[in-house]
Amino acid sequence: MSTLVQQAHAILAKRLRDGDVAIDATVGNGHDTAFLANAVGPSGRVYGFDVQQAALDASWQRLDRAGLSERVTLFHAGHETMALHLPHALHGQVQVVMFNLGYLPGSDKQCRTGIATSISALQQAVEFLAEGGLLSIMAYTGHPGGTEEAAAVRAWVTTLPARYHAALLRPQGTRVSPPEWWLVQG
Repeated sequence: MSTLVQQAHAILAKRLRDGDVAIDATVGNGHDTAFLANAVGPSGRVYGFDVQQAALDASWQRLDRAGLSERVTLFHAGHETMALHLPHALHGQVQVVMFNLGYLPGSDKQCRTGIATSISALQQAVEFLAEGGLLSIMAYTGHPGGTEEAAAVRAWVTTLPARYHAALLRPQGTRVSPPEWWLVQG
């Protein structure tokens, strides 16, 4: 059985082609960034955001080892500053935007995403999303504030205009605090 992240990668990989643009709104250790950089091909571009320098450093190392760093621009900034950092010309042009809400695995759990910044970032992300593009939101609930942030994402999704299609997926099994995965199509 595959994890939700593996399922997300499989679905998002079908959307991305060489030359596409993608955003990793929460870079973390760079796993999704590397996945996106590989999927957009040599002529594509990935933009990534993280507030922790350690996350960006780990991501650059991963990207360099994989030969993907030339396809990526990372910002040492919160995802809620997306509209300030990205070219306006990208509005309506991005094929995939990924969010993994929570904290950087193996780091200070006090440094994590929050409701206000995440909802602001999600609102900006849909402005960049291309028609038919995909917004992937993985909301982890097993940490302080995670359940509340996931609830805020659920509430935000209900405010999207009718042209967006959203689906909530949860893993099956006995996990006490399973993540929630939203997939929104523009």
